[in-house]
Amino acid sequence: MTDKTTREILLRRRQELLAIIDASNESSRPVELDQTRVGRLSRMDALQGQAMAQETERRRQNELTRIAAALKRLEDGDFGLCVRCGEEISEKRLALDASIAVCIDCANHR
Repeated sequence: MTDKTTREILLRRRQELLAIIDASNESSRPVELDQTRVGRLSRMDALQGQAMAQETERRRQNELTRIAAALKRLEDGDFGLCVRCGEEISEKRLALDASIAVCIDCANHR
């Protein structure tokens, strides 16, 4: 995979994530606690839905951070090298997720 292709993949994924985040902001709003308008179980469901939406948002933000770091490694000429041991990351691993920063050995030996 060329640097240009990798950059395009990373930028496309970043745009997808930003669009999803923008569209999903509604589900992470605070849950209204007015018991006269919402029953207890409905409120519990809403709180659970909100917690799941917040966790999903956290994961998306983490992926955006990984993408930014991968783009920086591309600029610096370090893309494809493990940030822990410096060995090359396999093409298959990078093809699955271009934002991967560590080789399989380092990933398995946290």
